[in-house]
Amino acid sequence: MPYVNIKVTQEGGPNGIGPSAEEKAQLVEGVTDLLQRVLNKDPSTTFVVIDEVPLDNWGIQGRPVSHIRAAQS
Repeated sequence: MPYVNIKVTQEGGPNGIGPSAEEKAQLVEGVTDLLQRVLNKDPSTTFVVIDEVPLDNWGIQGRPVSHIRAAQS
């Protein structure tokens, strides 16, 4: 019973907030297919969860991503 947790920042996508519903559906389908193909896991027992994280809650290089993005503008 695989459980996959995908974390992405709330940016990008057509609405500028996060991945679109279609993009999320593609991620779920792609990860499920990959686990079936590589590890022979049953898609009916494969769970995929997508968490969208606000830019202020995601850090890299010692800074929140929101600060990095603001500096790039």
